Amino acid sequence: MRADLLNDTVDGLDEALAAVDGFDEVLVDGLLRPGPAQAAGLAALAEAVAGSPLAGRVAEAAGKTAAGAAGEDHFVALAAARTALLGSVHDALLLRVEEAVGRARDEESGTAAAGGEEYAVNLCAAARSWLCDLARAGWRGIDHEVIAGAAPVVSAMLPDPALRRLATLLDGFAAELAASCPGAALEHVPVRRWADLWSRAMLLALPGAASAPAAGEATGRLLPLGVDVQEHATAVQAQVHAVFEPADGGTPRLVRASVSAPKPDTVVGAGLWQLLRPHLSLLAAVSEGRAVELDAMPVTGEGDLLWDDARARAGEPAEAFATARVALPVAVAFATAPLDRHPARIAVPVLLEGYTVEEDEGGVAFRFAGGRLAVDTDRVPAAGPLTPEVVTSSGACIGLLRWDAGEFLLQPLAVERTVRKKSVAVHAGAWAGGTADKAGVRAEKAATDAVKVLRERAGKLLRK
Repeated sequence: MRADLLNDTVDGLDEALAAVDGFDEVLVDGLLRPGPAQAAGLAALAEAVAGSPLAGRVAEAAGKTAAGAAGEDHFVALAAARTALLGSVHDALLLRVEEAVGRARDEESGTAAAGGEEYAVNLCAAARSWLCDLARAGWRGIDHEVIAGAAPVVSAMLPDPALRRLATLLDGFAAELAASCPGAALEHVPVRRWADLWSRAMLLALPGAASAPAAGEATGRLLPLGVDVQEHATAVQAQVHAVFEPADGGTPRLVRASVSAPKPDTVVGAGLWQLLRPHLSLLAAVSEGRAVELDAMPVTGEGDLLWDDARARAGEPAEAFATARVALPVAVAFATAPLDRHPARIAVPVLLEGYTVEEDEGGVAFRFAGGRLAVDTDRVPAAGPLTPEVVTSSGACIGLLRWDAGEFLLQPLAVERTVRKKSVAVHAGAWAGGTADKAGVRAEKAATDAVKVLRERAGKLLRK
């Protein structure tokens, strides 16, 4: 991999992000009575998309909003402009990654319209209305009364599977805002994050925007590379990155398979796997180092496998580093759906070898021919044997190339290190299917005890 390309300046990147940041600051104080600084931020956003099909609508929306006369359509146009700018940043960064790693991707995403499904127009209109109220109040103006407006909308949406994606987003966003009330007392406002959630929710609330990517079927061999664990106080997700080799001899593809589960905040570390294992047999194959044979497994146009255990069976041993050295270089990535084009979504599997490890106050980095790549050891999960200390003693690494805070970073999924003159692989997902490791066994037992206590308490409450 050419690290020098990752460190080079991307033309237009700073200007696009500056326009996004300017609009994000506009939302901090709200759009009920915009001031001169907010008018300037709105004008900069309109100027940034002046050469696009959005130009006319965004220019009108910026003018109306600066005058304090914006309606729902104007807020939607502003959200679309912001999303389009971040989408262009995503595309430019991903093109640079492809040049650096020497791999290709599909140019067009397979997005299909919501085939015949009845869209809940009134509920989506209610969601947009609440989001407009948020924009007018601004992050400094939020209070529990404003945020409470989301509750009835979320409750009405959740029973409908077609609206659950938007409902979950609105529910999480409202909970995060509620935990930060009152906005006027906030010392620090997560400006970019809340603007991301607001604009995404606004666009997903448009009729047809939440239609699912077109799904096909995958028959062939799945070769796991590693597991990315994402944990929050009340939920956990494991996302398996893998190479899929079609049975018909077609081009290998990069795919993902994810499983999520709610969790109590007392279940942490290796205990998380207890919540996830019942829902994804692939986790056992990952920990055992095996391939998985797929038979007509549904797959979306973005490369996400819609996992069905009935369509999968354990295959032959398949070591992740062998897969990374042989199959990964020729695998082609699926294209990203339009609304998912965001720099935070970049997660490209790569293999690095022959590097030296540097440690300083700024953190850990790998230096190899052509440059230096920072390593995000904070993303190494506590649910496995891979630790920052193991990463710093490694000589080869499978990881996800990400972009954050203005630079490319590597998130380790697995490493090879030398122990007693033998090469040993250490995987973040090694405990996914169970473990005999002493630390893992202790963590699992603690999680089992915590879940047992919680179930007993819940049972007593229900009996009362």
